[in-house]
Amino acid sequence: MSSSPRLQLGEVPSSPNAAGRIRSVTSHPLRVVLPKAQRTSQGDFPAVEILVVEIETETGIIGIGEGLARRGARGYAALVNEALAPRLIGQDVRDRRRLWRVMRGALTGRPGGQLVEAIAAVDIALWDIAGKIAGEPIHRLLGGMGRTHVNAYASSINWLDDATVEAEVAHALALGFREIKVKLGRPIKDALARAALVRRLAPDALLGVDANWAYDVDEAVSIGRALADLGYDFFEEPIAPHDRAGYRRLSQHLPIRLAAGESDYVAAEALISLEDRSLGMIQPDVTRSGGITETWRIAELAAAHHVAYAPHVGWSGAICVAASLHLAAAAETFRSFECMVYDNPLRDTLCAPLVGSALQLEEGQLAVPQAPGLGVTLDRAVLDAHRIS
Repeated sequence: MSSSPRLQLGEVPSSPNAAGRIRSVTSHPLRVVLPKAQRTSQGDFPAVEILVVEIETETGIIGIGEGLARRGARGYAALVNEALAPRLIGQDVRDRRRLWRVMRGALTGRPGGQLVEAIAAVDIALWDIAGKIAGEPIHRLLGGMGRTHVNAYASSINWLDDATVEAEVAHALALGFREIKVKLGRPIKDALARAALVRRLAPDALLGVDANWAYDVDEAVSIGRALADLGYDFFEEPIAPHDRAGYRRLSQHLPIRLAAGESDYVAAEALISLEDRSLGMIQPDVTRSGGITETWRIAELAAAHHVAYAPHVGWSGAICVAASLHLAAAAETFRSFECMVYDNPLRDTLCAPLVGSALQLEEGQLAVPQAPGLGVTLDRAVLDAHRIS
């Protein structure tokens, strides 16, 4: 068998198959200004950027994927076009794990950053194709847990003034949410007052906090104890995600579940926090942590270590939502799904049918897509309207 100049050195192409090989890889950097800016402890976020990737096989099957590209989405598109696509054209579309390694080989050094987020978009598209070939939703390809619906929590109550917070909590409760996540920041006294306010506003809800690494370890100990006294369920990213020793200390001194993982890129990073039991809930983002292939490794490691799994969705698009629902449906230790409650055209209008929307909540749960692959298709008009030229 002759080799192709597009293959990575040492890689051997597979035999022809009914699905065909990869014909094209197309990148779409997208940006939208949000109707309402979001605020965390790290500042205001008035806009969202993502990368959408389409892969077409020689037999005409098209898969779609999304990569987290919060800033500089055009740079991500260039990375896919110049570093990844040449390694993929002509390859057997079924070899998702091998192709992940081929893409990883585009950059030496430790895996992470822009490369893995770009790989995520390609990998999700490959899984979409796999589901279409098999005629099955992705959660079935992953083995499945028989879930048709998943628990969901409202995300997130902004780090804004009290009047805005009161309105946002009331809105979440009116939508039917039984679980709500609250953003906290600095100063400490304001964070403590905010936590108490939300507990008064939602006395029966399961509450969690996301601090977006606002605190040092000692501050996090004080706040975490107060949250436990208020009956909060989890404390997400209280300190910098790379401070592993700090998380170990917090886990030993706080009577509240610690959550993190959205800042991890690969399973090897997640394994550190799973092995030492510093986290009670891990939250990888499929559009950051290398797509479904690598995120599934994290979910499986969480199951092996008896740690809860809750996919991070955040400021993403519709493809991320769909992929995360499939992972939630299939993961053994799944706990709750992050359902965003602010308006975002890239999430609400980019794909059809609409999935994972707060408006679709029933009895505190969201339906899992059942059509082949991701179960959603791109709206070309929306794609064109938000493409970064």
